[in-house]
Amino acid sequence: MLNEELQAYLDELIPERPELIMEIERYAALYHVPIMENSGMEVLLQLLRIHRPDSILEIGAAIGYSALRMSLALPSAKIVTVERDEERVAIALENFKKAGNSMITLVKGDALQVDVEVASHAPFDAIFIDAAKGQYRRFFELYSAFLKAGGLMITDNVLFKGLVSAEQIDHKRTRSLVNKIKDFNSWLVNHPDYDTVILPVGDGIAVSKKR
Repeated sequence: MLNEELQAYLDELIPERPELIMEIERYAALYHVPIMENSGMEVLLQLLRIHRPDSILEIGAAIGYSALRMSLALPSAKIVTVERDEERVAIALENFKKAGNSMITLVKGDALQVDVEVASHAPFDAIFIDAAKGQYRRFFELYSAFLKAGGLMITDNVLFKGLVSAEQIDHKRTRSLVNKIKDFNSWLVNHPDYDTVILPVGDGIAVSKKR
């Protein structure tokens, strides 16, 4: 995690996004919709450009921001994204329509319950997990079978605002969530089927390559 001055400098270097993308960013800020931080997003997109996946699964569409960013970076990739919140589903679909994007398929429902529907689109070259942090291990275990050998499993928010290194967290609910993330991180870096590195960018990104 970088200090504020260095982070601000790096953020200034990020190229301006298309107007629709910035419109979604403004909406997310106004209505407190969680979307990926710019620095983390740039790393995600660069990893995908290098890996060049033909198919991507996203767990946690929210309002479609990350799916659109990935699709703009990889126009020929087919993207399947999952979201359970009906209001966010409607907004995401509207954003995809505004973008004129036909490469993104949205699956509505709880990611822990729609795996059969998602399976019809599998296998995937890359999977991006950015949903309920307390369920990360369950998401990972459920969808690992959908990832091709050599594929990337990328998980956001694994450093959770730096709280994973905090010596004491007073808020009980936050402490419980942080402990779940720490347990997930420890489990992930020791997973026998994946090689994993955790990058201290954005809110922390785990990059796992399937053996």
